[in-house]
Amino acid sequence: MARIEHFNSPNAPKANSIVVAVTVFVQDEQGRVLLIQRTDNGLWALPGGAQDFGEFIAETAVRETREETGIDVEVTGVVGIYSSPNHVVEYSDGEVRQQFSICFRAQFAAGKPTTSDESSAVRWVPFGELDTLSIHQSMRLRIAHGFERRSEPYIG
Repeated sequence: MARIEHFNSPNAPKANSIVVAVTVFVQDEQGRVLLIQRTDNGLWALPGGAQDFGEFIAETAVRETREETGIDVEVTGVVGIYSSPNHVVEYSDGEVRQQFSICFRAQFAAGKPTTSDESSAVRWVPFGELDTLSIHQSMRLRIAHGFERRSEPYIG
């Protein structure tokens, strides 16, 4: 299913759903961040996805990272909570979702980068290479906050 991100766009469609979702900021021992290239829009992003019924939200972060990247992680904290009503995601099935995403900080546990149905590429990316990748501005914000190592989570 295709998706279009609308961020601070006056022409964005009106949201008709909100889904609890996560993204995960994890670095390797060299300080590189784990990113996927999404199959639904071709953009680079932190791994993540929607919470399933019967699941703690930290379990969602671990599951989604493993499913999309082949990497096992341990959640260690919260980077931020992202809930801007000015950020909606339009899906080809008619759903228009207002963003509600918790970005977790996680520690690498095991595994090697492996693609999935949701990721056409998976790689550890050095900070200096981020500007060479096509990354939505809302995802760049999460990545920047992850590298900042704020003392308190971002709430916005």
